[in-house]
Amino acid sequence: MKLLIALTVIFVLSIAFNIIYSRDKEDVLIDKRTDPTEDHSLNREDVKEKKKSERPSDGISVYIGQSVDKLQQTYGIPGRIEPSFYGYDWWIYHPQDDKYMQVGVKDGRIVTIALAGKEIKADPFRIGEKLQSIYQKVDMEPEVEIRYEGGIYRFEILEEDLNYRPLIPLGDIYAQLYLDKFTGKLLFIRFMDKRTLLEMKPYDLTYVGKLVEPEELSEEDRLKAEKGTERQIFDLTNLIRSSHQLPPLAWDDKVAEVALNHSKDMFETETFSHESKGYGTLADRLKANGVYYEKAGENIAYQYSDSIAVVAGWLNSKSHRETMLDEAFTHLGVGVYQKYYTENFTDELGE
Repeated sequence: MKLLIALTVIFVLSIAFNIIYSRDKEDVLIDKRTDPTEDHSLNREDVKEKKKSERPSDGISVYIGQSVDKLQQTYGIPGRIEPSFYGYDWWIYHPQDDKYMQVGVKDGRIVTIALAGKEIKADPFRIGEKLQSIYQKVDMEPEVEIRYEGGIYRFEILEEDLNYRPLIPLGDIYAQLYLDKFTGKLLFIRFMDKRTLLEMKPYDLTYVGKLVEPEELSEEDRLKAEKGTERQIFDLTNLIRSSHQLPPLAWDDKVAEVALNHSKDMFETETFSHESKGYGTLADRLKANGVYYEKAGENIAYQYSDSIAVVAGWLNSKSHRETMLDEAFTHLGVGVYQKYYTENFTDELGE
């Protein structure tokens, strides 16, 4: 079973340098998605894909399947280009404003686009719109079935996912929506082609045929993808804070080193905790790296598919959300290693 898990913790350093440890029951988030299961009952002539909403004729999703040159004619050169975990490159546009988007490019063609900026036209959806409005536009089904290269693939969308992480077929592409369960508003939108969706496997999957897998990354490319994911998490965290009228956080290399070392430690020890047997609590780890602060917080997660998924997961947990939206924090460092994610927040005092 694949478990997607996240924890959060906040440390407050008082004038007397006492540590207050805060945790609640929502610290552990488990996505009950299971490994793909082969099901030969799908191999029937009467199994057909359900009628889908039409593919939009306007908006950013029209670029899926197109040459990246066409996108550049309108949006220009990206701010950054970073490898993903799935064999395509993320082209990052406008990382610090409401035009933020991540464009997945493979072999010169666009295979996926993830949006967080509300100024990008995303027909038939709109960043910030309510769930009720989305229900009026498209059908949300508990099963999405795909035929691809002779195989049949059926995703099962659980009830909670239907409300906060639905999958919407739009002609020959798919939209995955991420909603804020506390406000009911649309946070992020991910458009993708069939193969990209089948490689990601974001929901329970039964299939007949050949399981579609992403290409295996070299260690060098994996490390580059992890570094890119760290910066994307930083960007997305600040976009979320901006949408709540909070000041942006500054990147801190020392704090990021603490975060990365903790992700590595969890991977190497096969543990998932804020407390390390070898390196102690967050307070211990920050002190050892020369970070001085009044208040510090930590979110950790495991096995999320990428930056968009993990940030949405953290924001939809009360305790993680409180950490991300704490107005006292001024600095952030993020560390990603082998799908272990750590982000550390501080209100730094300086040396």
